[in-house]
Amino acid sequence: MLIGIHPALNADVLYALRAMGHGDMLILCDTNFPAETIARQTTRGKMLRMENLDTRQVAEAVLSVFPMDTFVEDFAARMEVVGDPVTIPSVQAEAQEAIAATGETRQMVGVERFAFYDLAARAFAVIQTGERRPYGCIMLRKGVVGPDGAVT
Repeated sequence: MLIGIHPALNADVLYALRAMGHGDMLILCDTNFPAETIARQTTRGKMLRMENLDTRQVAEAVLSVFPMDTFVEDFAARMEVVGDPVTIPSVQAEAQEAIAATGETRQMVGVERFAFYDLAARAFAVIQTGERRPYGCIMLRKGVVGPDGAVT
């Protein structure tokens, strides 16, 4: 156990989060997402797991140590519902609440399903959660921590 580190963050996830640089993308995905296939195409090259947690719990744990990008509009994205891109399922609303808890006021941008798969393949890493609700798939883009420790 470590002091100040969310207990849900395992060693593999912490390593990946630390290794990421400014602008790198992290994918949090549900159990139906083709995580193993897509993760092989990422920078990390293998899927990470946080299987006993839902999307919100994983987002909260990750965001406890992960600065979000403040320089771009697509700092965070969600997979759009097929045939209904404006609907935001409860699983995504909960992820947005986890993002808002960091002080972020912007909304995640929507990305069409197959475009989200392409985006995920270009990510640094994919974390598969234990989320069983559909559309529990989000992208977070890493920001910058300044010399004073503040996110810029």
